[in-house]
Amino acid sequence: MRPAQIIDAHHHLWELDEMNHTWLAERGVKRFFGDPSPIQKNYFVPNFKTDHGNIPIVGSVHVQCGVALEHNVKETEFVQEQSDCHGMANAIVAFCNLTDSNAQRELDQHQAYKNLRGIRQIVGRDAAEDAKNDTNALLKNPAFKDGLKTLIKRKLSFDLQLTPPLLLAASKVFKSIEDLPVAICHVGSPQDFSAEGMRDWEAGLKDFAEHGNIICKISGLGMFDHNWSIDSLRERVLRAIDVFSPSRIAFGSNFPVDKLYASYMKTFEAFMRLTQDFSNSEQDDMFFKVAKNFYRIEL
Repeated sequence: MRPAQIIDAHHHLWELDEMNHTWLAERGVKRFFGDPSPIQKNYFVPNFKTDHGNIPIVGSVHVQCGVALEHNVKETEFVQEQSDCHGMANAIVAFCNLTDSNAQRELDQHQAYKNLRGIRQIVGRDAAEDAKNDTNALLKNPAFKDGLKTLIKRKLSFDLQLTPPLLLAASKVFKSIEDLPVAICHVGSPQDFSAEGMRDWEAGLKDFAEHGNIICKISGLGMFDHNWSIDSLRERVLRAIDVFSPSRIAFGSNFPVDKLYASYMKTFEAFMRLTQDFSNSEQDDMFFKVAKNFYRIEL
């Protein structure tokens, strides 16, 4: 049975004429997820709505997507304008370098926009790319942890993107600040599909699940499995649901990035088929309520 209403818990919007999205501005450069050239063009809410078509998307969450530092707040302004004009995104997760001396001033600027709900500062995406910018070092940086704590006072959440080898170290950091709501992006970005790799990934998720204020977003799986099928996704999706339970799972498209590998319809139809044996209430949690409650979405 198809869910009656869905909130897409993870997608992106971008405006390339007015803002410098560093990775989208680089032409001919292969990324860890493949060749981005087909999506190196503006992506607005009308484009997003065209992509999701008849899938009953009633709300959505925009997650920051690599603008140059001087455009961090401008990205939030742009997404708010899109929401005001087109009804989405209903929640904004912006970028802020929480270790920067100007972080609190920038957070004030982000929070001037009513749909701002959280912050994402990527900890890990791919070993080769992370080695260039040393994002993994954030977990050992006291200023990062201090910055995370300030989000609690601001009633903001944190979207955590990282890779499986970082799960245990990150879990230690975030379990020490359990009042901070955390959303794990892309199920922790599993990339090693060997028996050992899957075992280590699941062990990291289980350790993280002990954090009492966390959800896990099932999204972005095409970035690491370009030729995915329902069967190839099955183990990852069902293991994640088993670890966190439906009450802490939210589905997201990761569009337009995952548009490189499949249509919106194919992506969400796969999610629906993989969860068809769950109860209507459990499906409602995973496709709607968890994202609505976590991001405080008003519809």
